Amino acid sequence: MTTTTTEEKRGVEHFNPLDQQHIVEKVKCYDKVNRIEDVPHVEAAWEWFSGLGKPKLWVAPMVDQSELAFRMLCKTYGADAAYTPMLHARLFNETPAYREEHFLTCPEEDRPLLAQFCANDPDILLAAARHVEPYVDGVDINLGCPQRIAKKGRYGAYLMDDIPLIESLVRNLAENLSVPVTVKIRRFPDIRDTIEYAARLEKAGASLVAVHGRLREEKRSIASMACWETIAAVKKSLHVPVLANGNLRNMFDVQHCLELTGADGVMSAESLLEDPAMFSPKRLLPGGEYMPSEGPHLLLEYCDWAEKFPPPYRMVRGHSFAMLGSWLSEFIDMREELRTSVRDIPALREFTGRLIQKIEATGRDHPIPAVSQRRLKAMEAEAAKEAAIQAQEEEEKALAALDWSDA
Repeated sequence: MTTTTTEEKRGVEHFNPLDQQHIVEKVKCYDKVNRIEDVPHVEAAWEWFSGLGKPKLWVAPMVDQSELAFRMLCKTYGADAAYTPMLHARLFNETPAYREEHFLTCPEEDRPLLAQFCANDPDILLAAARHVEPYVDGVDINLGCPQRIAKKGRYGAYLMDDIPLIESLVRNLAENLSVPVTVKIRRFPDIRDTIEYAARLEKAGASLVAVHGRLREEKRSIASMACWETIAAVKKSLHVPVLANGNLRNMFDVQHCLELTGADGVMSAESLLEDPAMFSPKRLLPGGEYMPSEGPHLLLEYCDWAEKFPPPYRMVRGHSFAMLGSWLSEFIDMREELRTSVRDIPALREFTGRLIQKIEATGRDHPIPAVSQRRLKAMEAEAAKEAAIQAQEEEEKALAALDWSDA
């Protein structure tokens, strides 16, 4: 088994796509793993993908972050397709209130759309998928979540230790749904292990495979670089469409990734949270690159969509910190105000207006942090940890309520 390289450990902030030119040559040695007769759904998979318009630019599935309002904002700026937030299959199937809170769509505007579930039971997953089947273009299985909540619940990337179970999840959906089943995976340390893993899921019935080029152990994207070589090797080895995920900070990275991996599309998560206009063609024009001064104005546009398609306010708060984050490192007092005092969209609009006035008064288009980078990262890590613990506690409480009602 190979190990993570020193270059990968340096982190995505040091990533240079031009250093990846060797990928095209290195993956020439790979060929299709499955025989075409062992993947009888491949023609239907490509017909489906083509029918969607062969979408290249995808909003990735993000817990409490890729909700309808945010998807619509991203599509305004060039996103071709999107995933729902990750949905817990058992809670979704058995709790109407959970379904109402976590799944909202508008059929004509919010397409193409994949609904993503986490699960470890084929029958529960199928039952959950039945609820969304009429409203989406496909059902995705989350096999990439590396967070503590996934380990505790035995789903996401922690199913990589039980590939036969994953195959049964895929096969059960593929055989019983009227829409395709797709998967989002992470890589193993060894490229050939990842290829075999992806090929087994393709054979089980997956019509699209999205590959996050990081290991299960690499939880924070800023701390490690995704391996595009693995993604390119998977693309060479499968018959069905493949999406690439990782190291996509801007549209120039997107172009390089598509060119070097041969992937049929890309998905972005964290970079889109900061810049929902990342997929806009203007980002490739001279002077069109993202500037932090755009963040507050993008947040106001998000508020427009959030008023039209209201999400729980915790989701709005998360987007607020993502789009305003760089300026909150300078205006620390406003960071605390946003965290503790701003509790609805009208208040958020007023807060953002005041922040814009303070930014304009600086005469700068970028912030000057009032705290050290180390302190800022520590604050962000602590906030992320608190959010993860809260999410785990809420999930455990909801599942415990179901267990009690079944007793």
